[in-house]
Amino acid sequence: MTSSTPHDPHPHHGPEAHHAPQAPGASRPHQERSRPSPVRRMVERGRDEQHRVASSLELFFDLCFVVAVAQGGVELVHAIAEGHAGSGVVNYARIFFAIWWAWMNFTWFASAYDNDDVIYRLVTLVQIAGVLVLAAGVSRAFEDDDFTVVWLGYLIMRVAMAAHWLRAARSSSGAERKVALRYAGGVLVCQVGWLALMLTPDWAVQSWIFLAMAVLEMCVPVFAERDRQTSWHAHHISERYGLFTIIVIGETIAAATVAVKSGIEEHDALGELLPIAAGGLLIVFAAWWIYFAVPIHDRLHDNRQAFVWGYGHYLIFASAAAIGAGIEVAVEQAVGEAHLSRTAASAAVTIPCAVFLVMVWALHARFFKVGIAQQLTLPVSALAVLACTFAGHWAVLAAGIVTALTVAAGMTLSTRAGRAEAVVRAESW
Repeated sequence: MTSSTPHDPHPHHGPEAHHAPQAPGASRPHQERSRPSPVRRMVERGRDEQHRVASSLELFFDLCFVVAVAQGGVELVHAIAEGHAGSGVVNYARIFFAIWWAWMNFTWFASAYDNDDVIYRLVTLVQIAGVLVLAAGVSRAFEDDDFTVVWLGYLIMRVAMAAHWLRAARSSSGAERKVALRYAGGVLVCQVGWLALMLTPDWAVQSWIFLAMAVLEMCVPVFAERDRQTSWHAHHISERYGLFTIIVIGETIAAATVAVKSGIEEHDALGELLPIAAGGLLIVFAAWWIYFAVPIHDRLHDNRQAFVWGYGHYLIFASAAAIGAGIEVAVEQAVGEAHLSRTAASAAVTIPCAVFLVMVWALHARFFKVGIAQQLTLPVSALAVLACTFAGHWAVLAAGIVTALTVAAGMTLSTRAGRAEAVVRAESW
């Protein structure tokens, strides 16, 4: 459930508060003083805050970021379809990292410091503008290895993020202030390193610089919070990640639907595309079901679990988005517009699907599975999906059936385990 109005860390002063009707003769200045100031101190929110949900600004933020994800997916399809899978995947990984990292940093910051005042909103809108600039440069990055516009968009997002942290530092003191300043300094220092990427023309050297800078970026939160954790809200964080997962999966469905529609209209290839459409639909339905099968917020107690869980979502988000790109590739290959084999086109679907299954198991499911059968369900399913790569014309449909059976097997095993536990409890009485 999402909030229909922006939230405030102090609900009794929030913009959604209702004021009693003014009595005759009441002082209007008193009523004005009861309204919240448009600019407020950026103080930490409580970890035990009740009914904490995503705000409308956060949802808008997610939707705009998915625009950039969609652009990356489109260019990945073109690269693979034209036989440049290696460079296409590397460029996709680079661009997706920039999108995901900026999104993730803001998400955790907002969970701890969202005060929903005018300055907070404006700085967040600057970040949204940055990701739209980044999206505008995706095509040039893929086609000409020119990341100038992508870098500029990333710079805008990161400078805005540093401004958020500097505001938090100004409103705090002691260890909390030190954390905020470390974040702001780390973010700005990393931008200097990314500039080196722009000044290096050699593609291979760029790849190494990218890896080094990605590691350095991911070290900033670890360094900043080594003495004190920020007050992120576990339920809010899990909801934010879940909402972004839904949006990414939704983009996958939209991209696949357009591809199938175009193939049918332009090539009259319903027989060729129907198995791909059915299999793709089963895959994305199963992906949603599997991801939301467990309440992961119960495991997010401190940074040790949260960092692994949060960072690991790079592969979950990237693979979920890549499934849609893979379905588009399979469609293009089926209608004769892709310069690659059917097996390679099938792999564009099965490989990201397998990665998604393994990562959801590693980050979510394994903590809630009881017994070897439950623990092996998703890993074995990932191997079976990879085996579907060699099923020729039926590869995508076969992968979809495997993921659907995975959901059925997981539900069956969980139900049996629940019944067995209930029997044991009854006998213990």
